[in-house]
Amino acid sequence: MAQSDGTAQTAESRGRSIRATGRRRKGPTRGRKVLTRTLCTLLGVGVLGGAGLGYLYVKFNGNLKGVDINAVLGHDRPKNIDNGSMDILVMGSDSRAGKNGSYGKDEGGARSDTAMVVHVFKGHKKAGVVSIPRDTLVTRPECAKDGKTVPGQQRAMFNTAFEVGGPACAVKTVESMSGIRMDHFVEVDFTGFKKLIDALGGVDITTTKAIDDNYSHLHLAPGKHTLGGEDALGLVRTRHGVPGGDGSDLGRIQLQQTFLKALMKQVRSVGVLSDPTRLYDVADTATKAVTTDTDLDSVTALTGLAKELGGIPTDRIDMMTLPVAYDPVDPDRVLPLAAQGRKVWDALRHDQDVPKSAIKGSAGDKGGTSRYVK
Repeated sequence: MAQSDGTAQTAESRGRSIRATGRRRKGPTRGRKVLTRTLCTLLGVGVLGGAGLGYLYVKFNGNLKGVDINAVLGHDRPKNIDNGSMDILVMGSDSRAGKNGSYGKDEGGARSDTAMVVHVFKGHKKAGVVSIPRDTLVTRPECAKDGKTVPGQQRAMFNTAFEVGGPACAVKTVESMSGIRMDHFVEVDFTGFKKLIDALGGVDITTTKAIDDNYSHLHLAPGKHTLGGEDALGLVRTRHGVPGGDGSDLGRIQLQQTFLKALMKQVRSVGVLSDPTRLYDVADTATKAVTTDTDLDSVTALTGLAKELGGIPTDRIDMMTLPVAYDPVDPDRVLPLAAQGRKVWDALRHDQDVPKSAIKGSAGDKGGTSRYVK
């Protein structure tokens, strides 16, 4: 897991407890059913709350890795807005190093394969989620890596931010796009994701059409499936061989959002709290799989966040893709729709619902690949 923007630290080595809500939010401290819990159960740590594991907290704290985003970015960030809301950048990294080598050539650094901005509204009773396509061409700001300055770049693919400057550069890029300060950062890599799904016993899905994608090594006939870690990773990464898809990242995003719903349902139904062995495996695997900002890198902080945000109901989650259009110069890339994008970010910045007009006509909400998986 890349840590190119600062030294990763363990919570155990610092021996401290961090509040789950971050530094700037006052109020009570994604998948359409309790999306925020989905986020936390994706990490697999939320199941620890109330489990009475006691001394094992020390071990699991030692598994966690944190990056001090605040120290790297300093004061060159959007203003803190103390309105009780919360913004979290959730990323899946696609490093091909080590055990991830079967997914392609290691070109020297991880890129962000998945990126979602989770906005939890004041009162923490509803949430909005904006997926950012990895192929989006953006103006990447100047970043730092290993103590050296990495120049900014125009028409850079969004996912290169993570590659050239790690988590801090990814956060800085999202903040420059949105004008919204991220309270927290969460990253899961390929290997960690697979192990977490396996520890949970797999995730149940149903396909209404066959999926055949040699790129992601996924081949599913129509019908019900219990996906282990390898196939689950293939599903959230597939962009080819899906009916209704166009081979782009846009259809993949819809599949990712559908999978998150199934994952959350599975976590809630497997009964990990009544099975000490499974509980231990899930907690140990999850805490080894993630990197967070230093305000979240403790079991206490993560479980606190899961408990406090666990009541957001299905109909109070609004999931969308950043409004984009295909790039006329390179059809394999997409460009943000400036005016519509401003509507999205302005609404969330002011803790308001995103108007439907913001995503109307966007390429990101066409196709409908998600209807083939449930």
